[in-house]
Amino acid sequence: MNDSSVALRHSLSPYAVKYWRMEEVISNIIAFIILALFFYLDFRFDWYSWVFWVLAAVAVFFLVGLVWSLLSPPLTFKSWRYDLDEEFLHLQFGIWSRTEQLVPMTKIQAVSLTQGPLMRKYGLASLFVETMGSSHAIPALPKETAAELRERIAQFAKIKEVEQ
Repeated sequence: MNDSSVALRHSLSPYAVKYWRMEEVISNIIAFIILALFFYLDFRFDWYSWVFWVLAAVAVFFLVGLVWSLLSPPLTFKSWRYDLDEEFLHLQFGIWSRTEQLVPMTKIQAVSLTQGPLMRKYGLASLFVETMGSSHAIPALPKETAAELRERIAQFAKIKEVEQ
């Protein structure tokens, strides 16, 4: 029987922090442009006075989110651990509340990699494992590690490659 209190050996790529920060910067720039546009429209068309106060409240939440987007990537990186053996895929993550998952190899139905343009820039890929009732992901792995892990999981789970 596997003991879930055993320290898991593998972590994500160190480039994960850079990737998540860049992703947050892009999202924050888009949100800032939209918020600035609404402030401009409020000023230009002299909307009801309560609209300004709603926009000001949204701006405060935006600033809190901006601070969190700077703090969360390193914390997320430190919280992520995974391990693999012939019986289970072990996942451990969470900043505020720690989640530990054991995914039995016998229940895995599909395993895949995802890599967007920003992930390609940093040489990263995310691994997705599908079971009958749920989906599990290991984000921001080095591409080679993710491909190797996908093959090992497929081998342990006895998943056959489908030709198209």
